[in-house]
Amino acid sequence: MMEAETGCVLIVDDDLAMRESLESLFRSVGHEVLAFASAQAFLSVVLPQTPCCLVLDVRLPQMSGLEFQRELNRLRVAIPVVFITGHGDVPMSVAAMKAGAIEFLTKPYREQDLLDAVHRGLTMDAGRRQALAGLGALRAKLDLLTAREREVMALVVAGQANKQIAAALGLSEVTVKAHRAQVMRKMQARSLPDLVRFVDRLSSID
Repeated sequence: MMEAETGCVLIVDDDLAMRESLESLFRSVGHEVLAFASAQAFLSVVLPQTPCCLVLDVRLPQMSGLEFQRELNRLRVAIPVVFITGHGDVPMSVAAMKAGAIEFLTKPYREQDLLDAVHRGLTMDAGRRQALAGLGALRAKLDLLTAREREVMALVVAGQANKQIAAALGLSEVTVKAHRAQVMRKMQARSLPDLVRFVDRLSSID
């Protein structure tokens, strides 16, 4: 199980007794917990910059859990969602899972099933944050490249040889080799396959 400082369980449930019960459960295994009585209350706070998992009741005042999930998707708030409900049905669970929920638990559920689902969500979010941090580091390296070095890099990863790149950009082969060496150094790529992977990762989020 993840340590409390590396993950936070977010609870949205309008039932005070249920919120307190869930808080007690998650704190008992060492998680940090933030609980809210409504979707609006959740949206009014700044979320912690640690891996999170949202435990969400389906029936909420003003905005239902499914509507709230759609709103989070619209706002691009990427938090793994575990639904809990005492009034679930198959169409509801299908809608939740299609919208990205990782689990849909109907009461009465086993506490261990809920803990397992939340642990899976926290692990997923930790992986997502780690991947984003890696992309941030790649973007920082990309920002070090000059406009000409970016042009050379694009042609290099497209598989063009130095002679072809020189002809395309109106440069000498010696100049292309110099730019290519700078690209490899600034991007910290040890090989051409490394550089191609870096560019693929960056283009996947553009």
